[in-house]
Amino acid sequence: MTACREGDESCRWHLYAACCPDTGLKGHDGSMWRESAVSPVMDGFRAEAERLAGVLSNLPESGFDRPTSCEPWTVRELVVHVTNTTERVAGWLAEPEPATAEVDAVGYYRPDRRFSPESNAVRVADARRGAGGFRSGHELAGHFDQVWRAVDEAVRAEPPGRRISTRWDDAMLLTEFMVTRVAELVLHGLDLARALDRAPWTTDEGGAVVERLLVTAGGPDAVAALGWDRPALLARATGRAPLTPAERQLVRERGVRWLALG
Repeated sequence: MTACREGDESCRWHLYAACCPDTGLKGHDGSMWRESAVSPVMDGFRAEAERLAGVLSNLPESGFDRPTSCEPWTVRELVVHVTNTTERVAGWLAEPEPATAEVDAVGYYRPDRRFSPESNAVRVADARRGAGGFRSGHELAGHFDQVWRAVDEAVRAEPPGRRISTRWDDAMLLTEFMVTRVAELVLHGLDLARALDRAPWTTDEGGAVVERLLVTAGGPDAVAALGWDRPALLARATGRAPLTPAERQLVRERGVRWLALG
């Protein structure tokens, strides 16, 4: 269904339809997000959502019809997808709270039916159908702005330790799930920036949350020694920018490993 670009050899869908190859560098060190991390996670969510909303509000109508690397989606359809993945949080907060939290943000990306061809086909269709419900890109931009602000307010009003159950039956701490929503915003923000021929607009707050999720070994000093800025690191870690043989060797030498999503 999805065709990778720029010579990517092994394509699969990560983070709900991001087209990325397997880097071959996997790691898992369990949950890193405790109740005390609610504020940094939500600060990352707010910063990224606000930044994206600003980009969309000033985007010419023609920009919404540009193709993205998350084929077959256009910018308009990818924005609908990001909006949908954000909006689901409000619905789950209205559902009964599970007794325990069994899945963390890392475990959320395990390869199972959520990344199956059938699930991906549903995502594509939902985004395309949703895009047809807006009269213009600016109307969609306004809807996204309303959605993220409502979710931000609702999540911040919840008590520490709040649990939710996702549509994949993952019982999670709300904080852990919101890490995945920051990842949606940050990584699809990279996809949108590329589609619009713009420099990445990744915020410090949002980028830090996703770097902490993805980098599972090596630590800040080893990552800094790679010589990449954060958007470049995140793009390479998720296959959005291919690693050269020299870069792959450097990553191994520095002992940096990152999470394979999906």
